[in-house]
Amino acid sequence: MVNVRLHPGHPASGGGEPARGQGEGPAGGRLNLLLSQAGWRGEWAEQLPALLEPMGVKSHRAGSGREASAVISAVPIHLAVVDLALPFDTTPKPEPAGCRLLDLLRRLDHRPPTVAVRSSTTQREATRDLQTALRMGAFAVIDRPNTSRDLELLLEILRRALDRYYRGCWPAIVGGAGGGAGGPTPPTPERSPHHPRTPHDTRM
Repeated sequence: MVNVRLHPGHPASGGGEPARGQGEGPAGGRLNLLLSQAGWRGEWAEQLPALLEPMGVKSHRAGSGREASAVISAVPIHLAVVDLALPFDTTPKPEPAGCRLLDLLRRLDHRPPTVAVRSSTTQREATRDLQTALRMGAFAVIDRPNTSRDLELLLEILRRALDRYYRGCWPAIVGGAGGGAGGPTPPTPERSPHHPRTPHDTRM
């Protein structure tokens, strides 16, 4: 069973105002999800992008910090799932990059809500990962999903983030209809005044 912890002070958790401004988003009115994965197992990991597609969410996968940085450079990110165990690259003994990715996302001009996934093996590690992720502005922190019930919970958290952060502007697509040229443009997430960063600086 996945444990969930929401950040009480995140704009998307109810502790602040959600973003209201309309900004320039991807063509077709779709939201871009950065989906970072570090060796996830099970069919649910393959099912998640397909389940999010009818909600108007396009998943961009990243298996390393370098891949995640490349995704952020290529497309605007509106929502992110950050695996805290994400390796920096594909070398035999890579450095961990999950926290670095959280830091990169929170310092974007338009900070997206993030869900941090932890794979802690001890209670001490679990507490440390929780505190670190929340300090870096994660919307929610969950244990790595393993069952279909865990997948349902993750989907519910992502729906909650979409509802809170893009309230009144999303979802644009319901029931599997694809986005067209006339679809609405997703709003731009609220800029974080404490962590300004040019959107072109996406290095980790």
